[in-house]
Amino acid sequence: MITKLLIANRGEIACRIMRTAREMGIATVAVYSDADAKALHTRSADEAVHIGPSPAAESYLVGAKIIAAAKETGAEAIHPGYGFLSENADFARAVIEAGLIWVGPKPESIEAMGLKDAAKERMIAAGVPVTPGYLGEDQSLERLSAEAEKIGYPVLIKAVAGGGGKGMRKVDAPEDFAASLESCQREAKASFGNDEVLLEKWITSPRHIEVQVFGDSHGNVVHLFERDCSLQRRHQKVIEEAPAPGMDEATREEICQAAVRAAKAVDYEGAGTIEFIADASEGLRADRIFFMEMNTRLQVEHPVTEEITGVDLVEWQLRVASGEPIPLKQEELSIDGHAIEARLYAEDPAKGFLPSTGRLTHFYLHDGDRVDTGVEEDDEISPFYDPMIAKIISHAASRDEARTDLMRSLSKSFVAPVRTNSGFLFACLESDEFAEADLTTGFIEKAGDALLPASLPSKAARDRAAATYLEASFAFEDLPSVVLPEGLQSFRLNAQSAQSLIMETRGECVSGSSDEAIGAFPDSGPFHTALSDTEVIVTERGEAFVFVAPPRGDASGSASAADGAILAPMPGKVIAVDVAEGDQVTAGQRLMVLEAMKMEHALTAPFDGTVTGLTASEGGQVQVEAVLCVVEPSQVDEGS
Repeated sequence: MITKLLIANRGEIACRIMRTAREMGIATVAVYSDADAKALHTRSADEAVHIGPSPAAESYLVGAKIIAAAKETGAEAIHPGYGFLSENADFARAVIEAGLIWVGPKPESIEAMGLKDAAKERMIAAGVPVTPGYLGEDQSLERLSAEAEKIGYPVLIKAVAGGGGKGMRKVDAPEDFAASLESCQREAKASFGNDEVLLEKWITSPRHIEVQVFGDSHGNVVHLFERDCSLQRRHQKVIEEAPAPGMDEATREEICQAAVRAAKAVDYEGAGTIEFIADASEGLRADRIFFMEMNTRLQVEHPVTEEITGVDLVEWQLRVASGEPIPLKQEELSIDGHAIEARLYAEDPAKGFLPSTGRLTHFYLHDGDRVDTGVEEDDEISPFYDPMIAKIISHAASRDEARTDLMRSLSKSFVAPVRTNSGFLFACLESDEFAEADLTTGFIEKAGDALLPASLPSKAARDRAAATYLEASFAFEDLPSVVLPEGLQSFRLNAQSAQSLIMETRGECVSGSSDEAIGAFPDSGPFHTALSDTEVIVTERGEAFVFVAPPRGDASGSASAADGAILAPMPGKVIAVDVAEGDQVTAGQRLMVLEAMKMEHALTAPFDGTVTGLTASEGGQVQVEAVLCVVEPSQVDEGS
């Protein structure tokens, strides 16, 4: 058995592999770039080796550095995780030639499945059903156009070396073919260094069905049943589940055995996935499920298979790589219940799903379900790598129970100020189409803006925030009245006078507050709340809204008549100071401007008086409740 393992990856998959290695008594070595010097996977390993600058091309994609790190630390084996070098046959071969154990398939197996056209030809020979199409060497426009006519429109142009949706175009009519081909070839050349394409019949009601397979060096190959990955956005998986809803036993047996034949055709060892496209216009039928490609590595969505089978696929990988046979025979494997996985990304659905980077000031993921993550509170989401924060996986006796459990987990989790797709995931799970398993790979695109989360909380959520603040924070008579800066929303508390909380539009969190004080409060209805000294977080339908309550004074920075101290209502930067020590000011006069929450906040005098104790300076950073100056009230002539 391997005794020391280097993980040639980062983030959640590196942490997930370490978890199993630790349980097996295997020492772990992490590799990290500049950006990941303080990352969770770097901190979690027994040893960590720096391999270069932040860009992946200068660190995680440099195989020689990774092999050198293994040798330097005495690691016997390298696990590539997924992405980066996991399906790079040259890297796998270099690892083996360096005298190390490669935790993955043989380089020859990777190469055999690396090009889609060659892989399809091999599958045809193995009796695996493939999508009707063209795989020929003649790549001329004339030949490809003619073949597209034979197949019948719409057709799909795919780069033979493609992946991740790159080098792929759907063509609906003959007059669009030439332009689509040129665009596809150009993208394929830029992404993969190979502009060759193949053609496939476009499936009008497609579902993405894939089968987990596993082989060993003793000639054994088993399947661990199927997954449904039909919920996709721009060809990227969003929510995955196992088993596939609507799959009858006869169809399951046929498609899973076809996957086993596919793996045997390339003498496969380790974990792999055979991906199929299903024409679901008449439900799932074996004669309408076609081979697409093989992923010669562990998949992002492998946890749903682990949950329904009780198998630790990483443990199997490490045992098989050490020369052991597969731990279970096919007849010993069975399906237990249903599992669904949602990929939580640092991205903003309201801005076209653009990545959202920065510090995770607030980070709480509900522990009711399995969570695979590579970050903790106060970690950074880097702009250099894939912005996935975590995978949240629910497992229950039925599909509907797993679905509602996952929705509950999303509604009880919150991340801020980094934006996430949590509300979008909740909307997908809540949709009638998902609830009824009436899905195709085009569902998200067709649903469009209907799946985007609300930009503002409901009145019920606002009431929940107010009630939480009143009951768990301060006595009512101590609460401040609030004057709102421009651009903030005011929500009245459930009280007898006009007391308020403040929330920035779309719920952006004030930075710099202490999460150590945050604790979960009992759930009520669809909401979940958490409280710190100055904030209440309410999640609604998966979306987190942060309400900010000034601890003393009001949001404009003016003080009460009994207290002339001008306090910073929130952490920020002083961008203007309008007064000097000793200046006479009048009630409402602007004293200075604080920039916080990406907006400017004017701090004003609460009454007529004299400025004393001025500590604020232009350009200075201040913390919440810092005394910026004091206004001494003007003396009133009692005899007048």
